[in-house]
Amino acid sequence: MTLWSAVLLACIACMLLKLAGYLTPTHWLEEPRTARITDLLTVALLAALIATQTLASGQNIVLDARIPAVLVAAILLTVRAPFLLVVLAGAVTAALLRLWGLAA
Repeated sequence: MTLWSAVLLACIACMLLKLAGYLTPTHWLEEPRTARITDLLTVALLAALIATQTLASGQNIVLDARIPAVLVAAILLTVRAPFLLVVLAGAVTAALLRLWGLAA
């Protein structure tokens, strides 16, 4: 299988998945259990994405400056700091730790 055939196959699969979403009956989506599951699924996927991007580098788990940076950002988010401040504080934390050689 060539790269382009894999890309085309993935495109077709995504289109079929999207079509299945449009064809799903509305009363299935309006049930309380379905709404609760979709709400929790969104949070779980976001948490998994954050964990993967923070702890992984290729196939390895890496403990570096990203972890303290995410912790600083999480603390600022809990005190409802402006989003721009959260991003800048996380970036500055990672940059300073790398500058001082405390985290690679």
